[in-house]
Amino acid sequence: MPNASPKIIAIANQKGGVGKTTTAINLGTGLATAGRAVLIIDLDAQGNASTGLGIGADRRENTTYDLLVGDCTVDEVAQKTDVPNLFIAPSTTDLSSVDVDLVSDPNRLVRLKQSLTGANKYDYVLIDCPPSLNLLTINAMAAAHSVLVPLQCEFFALEGLSQLMRSIREVKTSLNSGLQIEGIVLTMYDKRNNLSGQVEADVRENLGDLVYDTIIPRNIRLSEAPSHAIPALLYDHKSAGAIAYQDLTVELLSRNNSPVAA
Repeated sequence: MPNASPKIIAIANQKGGVGKTTTAINLGTGLATAGRAVLIIDLDAQGNASTGLGIGADRRENTTYDLLVGDCTVDEVAQKTDVPNLFIAPSTTDLSSVDVDLVSDPNRLVRLKQSLTGANKYDYVLIDCPPSLNLLTINAMAAAHSVLVPLQCEFFALEGLSQLMRSIREVKTSLNSGLQIEGIVLTMYDKRNNLSGQVEADVRENLGDLVYDTIIPRNIRLSEAPSHAIPALLYDHKSAGAIAYQDLTVELLSRNNSPVAA
């Protein structure tokens, strides 16, 4: 039976290299493994989420570009992955020109929201946003119920986060009054580095319960998995990174009142 409405989560941070795609792939895999039907929307022209889930360039006939310009429906774009219950809407470099192609469209900021009205077969839709606060990220926030923010444990983390929070408030005011912060996920944590601990303390002091208990460590298996075109949860499910994403899945489901046995 179709869901009344999937939970749509934009995974966003205007800074690159903080773990957005890694989080989208492995959180999506965790949710799918927990029995939820999941669609990942690859909204980055680099297409790393598509590659990381084994969707090569030769398999990307219908893409998120086609979805945004209205040439395809979400069902026509979504593809099965090798992970049961996990689907992806892939992207190509065509996506980099979508802001120009939609410049005269009065609905250009809500095209993704309009396109996802037919996504009711999924329990969760995860949107992997590009590393900038551009038209694509605004579309993602306009379509989403909430924003999940991967935050790298580094010196300027809070400074970049404040800019993102302002953007979320602006979208909430102008386009999506129901938009919420799903949470902040600390990533690339190195327990050997005092700075990681200081960043964690600062973020938790400033943002409290918005910060997930689960911390994603800096882990070689998380870095290696994309080169094998599979999620880290399948590449090495016993690695520290994979275990952390399993814990994140359980915590997210618990916060959404849909818990599973750990």
